[in-house]
Amino acid sequence: MLIKGGINYIDNGMSASLMAMHLQSQIIAINNENITGFDKIGYQRQDPVVSSFTEFIGIHGLSKATDDQVGRIVASDNPLDCAISVKGYFQTMDKDGIKITRDGRFKLDKDGNLLTLTDASVLSNSGMPIQLPFVPERIEDIKINAKGDIRVFNHKTMKQEYAGTIGVVDTEGRLVTRPEIKQAYNEASNVSLQNEFISMMPVVRNFEANRQMFLIQNQNLSKVISQLGQGS
Repeated sequence: MLIKGGINYIDNGMSASLMAMHLQSQIIAINNENITGFDKIGYQRQDPVVSSFTEFIGIHGLSKATDDQVGRIVASDNPLDCAISVKGYFQTMDKDGIKITRDGRFKLDKDGNLLTLTDASVLSNSGMPIQLPFVPERIEDIKINAKGDIRVFNHKTMKQEYAGTIGVVDTEGRLVTRPEIKQAYNEASNVSLQNEFISMMPVVRNFEANRQMFLIQNQNLSKVISQLGQGS
């Protein structure tokens, strides 16, 4: 690359073909990741983002953007499963710190702490781990409304006791005021297999075209080297 008041890009055809194949293989890998995540609860598909300088800098010009559209909401037989009907994320905390997720498959431990399937604490809208005032006799005694308010029916007092509000935040960590939480539902991924396969087709064709170009150039180079060897 020579800089003289501008940019002149100098590269041979074989290197350009290899760089293009490397880029296209990474895009295909992103598509495959989406296909793999199709049946994962709360998975959000990734969009490959190709910059205008990718042809010069290769995969360094490739990035990913998260598609935050809400996935399919499906019923569950677990009263502690929760799905967010709008854009937003549950806050959880483990030994590595605070994380966000749309996977709302929760459970209780023996002390009444609300946990994820990986034993991370579910945080309230105040940023504190949620712990029920007591462990209910039946899991069905736990009610969660659309705002995320958790109440537990106390058979001794015959009243519902407030246990906290599930915190839902956006990507910047700001609270979502109307999370529209649905109890006993799960959110499937927002991946459409048909769209993933359709978007992969032109990438595969480009990869094959660059592969053919590389093979042709490699054969031509081999002929030149062979002829030079014969001439010497």
